[in-house]
Amino acid sequence: MPHRPTFKNFKEKALQNSEVKEEYDALAPLYALKKELVAARLAKGVTQEQIAQKIGTSKPNISRLESLNNTYVPNLKTVMKYAEALGLSVEIGLK
Repeated sequence: MPHRPTFKNFKEKALQNSEVKEEYDALAPLYALKKELVAARLAKGVTQEQIAQKIGTSKPNISRLESLNNTYVPNLKTVMKYAEALGLSVEIGLK
């Protein structure tokens, strides 16, 4: 039976390429932010539709904001409105 490639295998091989690794590492903070937004929304039991209404936008915009399948970078004001709609605040720091 032939070996069936997996995403994990693909990722490991791709990250051996220094240019791919550099781009992957550069996008890590964006993906971390998106994962944190989704986790906060789900923890509060809020749907994309509900948060869209609270901040005055559409569900597709929230979907795009949260999507890990694109590199859309939200502006700080949007992230702050999103957090406030969940009763949270945004903390920013440099390392």
